[in-house]
Amino acid sequence: MGAVEDPGDTGQLLHRYRFDGIVVDTVAHTLSRDGKFLSVEPKAFAVLLLLLRHADELLVRDQLLDAVWGHRHVTPGVLTRAIAQLRSALDDHSHEPRYIQTQHGLGYRFIGTLLPPEPAAVEASAAPPVADSDVAGADATTELNAEATAEADPPREPLPRHRFLQWWREAPRLSLPTWLRSRALLIGAGLLLLMLLVAAVWWWSRSPVVAGASIAVMPFSSLSDDAADRYFADDRYFADGLAVEMHDALTNVPGLKVAARQLTAAGNGDAEGDDVRRIGQRLGVATLLDASVRREGGRVRISARLSDTNTGFTLWAETYDRQINDVFALQGEIANKVVHALLGHLPGKTSGIAQRLTPTNDVNAYDAYLRGLALLQRPVGEAGNERAMAAFTQALAIDPHFARAQAGICRAQIARLEGVSDAEAFTRARQACARAQAMDPDLREVSLAMAEIARVSGQNEQALRLYQQVIDDPALRADGLVGQARTYAALGQEKQALQAFQQAIAARPSDAQIFRLLGYHHWLRGDVPKAIDAFVTATVLQPEDSRLWGSLGGLYLAQGDTVQAGHAFNMSLSIEPNAGALTNLGTMKFDHGEYALAAELFQQATMLEPEDYLHWGNLADALAAAPATAAQAQAPYLRAAHLAQQYVDVRRDDAYALAVLSWYRANLGERARALADLQAARTLGTQTAEVALWCAQTLTLLGDRPGAHGCVETALKQGIPQQRIDALLSLQRYAAVGNGERRE
Repeated sequence: MGAVEDPGDTGQLLHRYRFDGIVVDTVAHTLSRDGKFLSVEPKAFAVLLLLLRHADELLVRDQLLDAVWGHRHVTPGVLTRAIAQLRSALDDHSHEPRYIQTQHGLGYRFIGTLLPPEPAAVEASAAPPVADSDVAGADATTELNAEATAEADPPREPLPRHRFLQWWREAPRLSLPTWLRSRALLIGAGLLLLMLLVAAVWWWSRSPVVAGASIAVMPFSSLSDDAADRYFADDRYFADGLAVEMHDALTNVPGLKVAARQLTAAGNGDAEGDDVRRIGQRLGVATLLDASVRREGGRVRISARLSDTNTGFTLWAETYDRQINDVFALQGEIANKVVHALLGHLPGKTSGIAQRLTPTNDVNAYDAYLRGLALLQRPVGEAGNERAMAAFTQALAIDPHFARAQAGICRAQIARLEGVSDAEAFTRARQACARAQAMDPDLREVSLAMAEIARVSGQNEQALRLYQQVIDDPALRADGLVGQARTYAALGQEKQALQAFQQAIAARPSDAQIFRLLGYHHWLRGDVPKAIDAFVTATVLQPEDSRLWGSLGGLYLAQGDTVQAGHAFNMSLSIEPNAGALTNLGTMKFDHGEYALAAELFQQATMLEPEDYLHWGNLADALAAAPATAAQAQAPYLRAAHLAQQYVDVRRDDAYALAVLSWYRANLGERARALADLQAARTLGTQTAEVALWCAQTLTLLGDRPGAHGCVETALKQGIPQQRIDALLSLQRYAAVGNGERRE
């Protein structure tokens, strides 16, 4: 994105904006306070630049969304999170803002006092030097979002204004007699009034009237601090959980159309007037339900509102102040009022609403369950699954018969198996699923958990049948479709897999984790560009998840783009220390020949995730690469092989894991087992590019140069960059080039 003109009349761009010890450098793309650099994601930085370059001007939400995100595949919630991140970095507060003022229902403006521009010589100075450990993280002139084009700075053209105001400012000034100017002014005013009237009629006529009993349940807002990193420190998870439960309960009402679950708020609880109409048109519903939630002591206050999307008017609004133990009855009361308002009566069978909204009789168990569900559906790093399991376990300790919490433990264990290759998690998952099935075999959440067990066990036909049962439940449709997509992929049915992914996205368009799994699907098939696109979308939807940034960096690294990879790794590590980003960053250092530093990073990764075979194998590779530490590599290779074997005993369909295991076996001198594992990986026919790369390394180490040469050729054809092949130590004495020559 080009740079926006400075709001002053000079027509010149400022390289630095300064206020209260804060410096925003548009050249180095850095934000600092009193000389200390502050970390914000690229999109948040772009929003800040727009606000600064239009200081004291109100920038409406659509202007900011269009300028920074291109308004493609994003919801206004991404802007809310960007503003929250900026407030956190600037130590600003929404209730008493010093820098960023919220105009509720409209947009934002910068209200701080900017210091005068620095002298030209200072403005043109080079960006501050970046330490090697930053891995080029400060050089953020290239955006991470693959959908944007050249978005280092916001666009050079001013933000769009109302068209007639832009025309008025740009109109040429003519020298006319006074009487003619007066008459022209009157005529112009009349024409302008007529144009506005015509425009208003046109706008009203173009707005489609949505009919029928239809509703979208917007995320409920918590009246606590809205900072992104305080999601689980305040009641946001509780408010979000109530909204999800309300949405899922209403989907069971016959005759009522319910829009896909909205995981990100459209306006942080400020859905007013034009916002209501715009959201209604986008979602194709006649009404919106939004609410705010506050818990204090033993009481809960819910202010709910039902709005008409055709007019923007409020149909009804009511505030409920009850004891916290009455939350189940209160949810049911609000649901019944919504249904009665839309259908004119309550359907004959309302047991579905009551059952969905009362999964337990203990509000404390319910609170713990909602926390676990939020962590499962919207994980916030590698520890997310463990925290989800702890919350579900707490719910079960309070209510031992809470079947949905037991099913949640099963799903969280499966997520751990697939996320960090912890083979023992599979045993724990099966035990948890068996308990959930004994509690309530007819519960759809239990069917979903059992489907996950069947899928990772390779029982694909059974998995598809169970997922189909889940898909029939509107509340779990997206989860079932994602499971079906992954099962079809395991069966090699690519068309059906992609179709199921697209249906899942349509059912839950704001779910970053669906895009994450779609990206992983593309990576398994060697389509790195599509995988990057999917992960970029995921980071936009859920920028606080360190895993997403770490995986995105790994994809950039696989593509040979070390600059973008460095940006993504730094973003991941700025959120929290995590093994995924550390090991990917170590891989980048390894590829540059910095084996000692790579070994340090891999060692840290093993400490954070000791059950993941990849971290141990990477550590062994780094130690083996340097003569001084080569003797220390044997122990981590043994550990890596042991963990990888446990994992492939559960997941025999993971070609990548089998190929990596063959490499470990080769380094341990187990030639026969290495070749057997490699053959099993190649026979599966998935992850062809990565398998070919490991094949080349393994066969080179085992002395099979013709076989290694063929694997190198396959890797190149599958899109593995030549520089990545050259960087691997085992191939430095033997690498294929374009014409098939050998290079010593």
